[in-house]
Amino acid sequence: MKNSYNDLTYAELVAKREKLRKEALDLRMAKVLGHVENPLAVRTTKRNIARLNTLIHEYALGIRQNSK
Repeated sequence: MKNSYNDLTYAELVAKREKLRKEALDLRMAKVLGHVENPLAVRTTKRNIARLNTLIHEYALGIRQNSK
């Protein structure tokens, strides 16, 4: 999963981050309501969002360039 993020373009990274943010919100709401099928999914989703934020910030700093 980690390596696949390196192949994405800036727009794809932003779209994936928004999708994961929505998923994290849904998991948080399910946790509040008391029914989470996979509690570990909350942690992995938050970590994936952090990975995407790092890659997006690298584009902003100019460390990464659009190669596609």
